[in-house]
Amino acid sequence: MAPKKSSEQANRKVVADNRKARFNYEIIDTLEAGLELTGTEVKSLRAGKSTIAESYATEHNGEIFLINSFVPEYLQGNRFNHEPKRPRKLLLHRREIGKLLGAIQKDGMTLVPLKLYFNDRGRAKLELAIARGKKLHDKRETEKKRDWDREKGRLLRDKG
Repeated sequence: MAPKKSSEQANRKVVADNRKARFNYEIIDTLEAGLELTGTEVKSLRAGKSTIAESYATEHNGEIFLINSFVPEYLQGNRFNHEPKRPRKLLLHRREIGKLLGAIQKDGMTLVPLKLYFNDRGRAKLELAIARGKKLHDKRETEKKRDWDREKGRLLRDKG
């Protein structure tokens, strides 16, 4: 049985989901941020063709920007089109920006986008996570041990 969605989550249309982020990072806290978009970006997002898999958020001059998110050009808006991978400003309150900057600078956290969606009022929102990188398991040692055990078995078998 699927878990029930809250009424807040039921009314949103998810455009892009970063599933890899929950695997690669330990999520500490999440918050919702608005996106500053141009007209053609909104139209392209509504078509549902954007990705945030390789994106991250960073600070510049006291503001938070979404970097490396891909919103493809809108085909019908040829002359006034946007750059597909331009930095997009996140709309946050000053207090939220202070909290994020403290987490980045003091604690060494990373700002990772989780979901890009339209809320029930039709506004583009980004679910942003304050995350810590997981310590990935080093496979090289286990591979070396496995190869040595295999080689040792062959040597013992051949001598006997």
